[in-house]
Amino acid sequence: MFLQLFGTVVIAGIVGYVSEKSGFTRNGYLPSIIICIGGAFLFYFIRIMFGIRFGAPGIDAILSSVGALIIVPTHWRKRR
Repeated sequence: MFLQLFGTVVIAGIVGYVSEKSGFTRNGYLPSIIICIGGAFLFYFIRIMFGIRFGAPGIDAILSSVGALIIVPTHWRKRR
């Protein structure tokens, strides 16, 4: 179970980097990676507490990371 947590963090970081590199988001590399890791952590703990799953832990990490990037659109915020 502890290795699944590390795998979730690594996969979420990769999804954040790839989404920024491909142009899916325009947040910046570090904010996208942080958003993805936060969403993956949240879904990881929800999966542990309530048993909600979409499939393998890797698929859950990918889906939760992409979902977090869609929910938290920081590129639409006005910059000062």
